[in-house]
Amino acid sequence: MLLELAIADAYGAGFEYADEMIVNNDLSRYVEHPRFRLIPGSYTDDTQMSIAIAEVIVAQAPWTPEVLADSFVRAFKRDEREGYSRKFYDFLGEIQDGEEFLSKINSDSDKSGGAMRAAPIGIYPTPEKVIEAATIQAAITHNTPDGINAAVAAALMSHYFIYRLGAKRELGLFLEGYVSGEWSKPWEGKVKSQGWMSVRAAITAVMRNDSMSELLQDCIAFTGDVDTVAAIALAAGSCSEEITQDIPNHLVTGLENGTYGKDYLISLDKQLMSLVNKKTS
Repeated sequence: MLLELAIADAYGAGFEYADEMIVNNDLSRYVEHPRFRLIPGSYTDDTQMSIAIAEVIVAQAPWTPEVLADSFVRAFKRDEREGYSRKFYDFLGEIQDGEEFLSKINSDSDKSGGAMRAAPIGIYPTPEKVIEAATIQAAITHNTPDGINAAVAAALMSHYFIYRLGAKRELGLFLEGYVSGEWSKPWEGKVKSQGWMSVRAAITAVMRNDSMSELLQDCIAFTGDVDTVAAIALAAGSCSEEITQDIPNHLVTGLENGTYGKDYLISLDKQLMSLVNKKTS
């Protein structure tokens, strides 16, 4: 899950709000963004914050706002990277720990931050537990109805496939049974910054594609906030028996592999998925 999420994030980072780059969406390579200072093959905040969430789950630490916020701060400070909004990047650089994070954060956003990091939560054993955990983590930074609903839907996407709860074509209807939103309605057009848009687009792409390579290209083709769309979609798609796992090998080998790069993601993935069907709290 985390490896596929990171590949999608890194690939999508070259196309984020850079509609002119869409002609390069052929999966042949990681492309350089025309405006952002990102090294091709490097992942962004979507992956780093998903790592922070996964590390709390694997450690089976208390699922509290302070523990989660501590993990967000720690993940950033040990591996500072571009991809965050400039304001949030500066905020993370200035604070020291989760307690200070919670005391100073403005949490009224409806953007995609709560949803982009929610996929690992899908390993929890019941939809109710997933909803509870996704809500707590989203409210730290995105304590709005749309911000929380987007995060819950994103977490339930991976849960649906991990626990084989139904056919891929029924994903949208399943989500509508648990969280408010038109999740089964196909998304069309550019994806803007609101979290529910990224999740709707990701759901649409997952439901209509049968391979990971097609899924990744489809996510990018929406244009707009496509690294987040792709990260959410491929994290879920990696858990689906109906989706062929055919990400091109050069995108796997081309993903960054520093201290918290490809090998770390593979190891953390194994630890995370080992908790499936076990009672986690």
